[in-house]
Amino acid sequence: MSEEEQPAASEPGQNGCRYGRVVLKISGEGLTRPGERGIAMDAVVHIARQTYRAAQQGTQIAVVLGGGNILRGAQFTAADSSIHEATAHYMGMLATVMNGLALQNALESLGCDTRLMTAIRMDVVAEPYIRRRAMRHLEKGRIIILVAGTGSPFVTTDTAAAQRALELDADALLKATRVDGVFSDDPERNPHAVLYSELTYDDVRRQNLRVMDHEAITKCKEYDMPILVFNFRKEGNIERAVRGERIGTLVKA
Repeated sequence: MSEEEQPAASEPGQNGCRYGRVVLKISGEGLTRPGERGIAMDAVVHIARQTYRAAQQGTQIAVVLGGGNILRGAQFTAADSSIHEATAHYMGMLATVMNGLALQNALESLGCDTRLMTAIRMDVVAEPYIRRRAMRHLEKGRIIILVAGTGSPFVTTDTAAAQRALELDADALLKATRVDGVFSDDPERNPHAVLYSELTYDDVRRQNLRVMDHEAITKCKEYDMPILVFNFRKEGNIERAVRGERIGTLVKA
């Protein structure tokens, strides 16, 4: 059966899910063990299981991956001035492709239908990111994994996630982190830091809170794209997030 002949997925947002379509941003550190680097497949499978179960609830999911577990361009240039910053950013983008291959493999081992789409063409490895094609995959119930950022240097994967959320008409941008949401201070250093349940975009910028980079917040504010920040390490939280349960911190107008 050809791709065009395949039946579309059931209507999104079924089974009580609040969001019919989401972009899930996962940092590279989510694909390894705490304090380590590289790719740890047990950590990847943990994310894959949650993501697959969330998709089974009826939500269409596009995953945007970071690459900091392998290489982050800004950190690389800070350590070695002999490499051009644009080159370092491209290297970081390629790191996200390796992460994407690992997540795709984990999802497919669970029986999930996926597509890996890259902003930098590498046809032997992944499909090129084309907005209409990505939309079609989502409509057919496939989880799409978006890698290589926007394909341009000097743009973070947070900003890439905001961009893709807007392009794909997502209902929300889900920011998966290793802490429970947005705090008044670093909770790993300050045990008295306060967890916010809800913030506005202006709150985030005025208090200089560590949610996403400034450009990503600005894009989401301009188009009223809600951001839910939550702890993906807690089993079932990705599923709870797409159902709209009160977890983490919701950033909105």
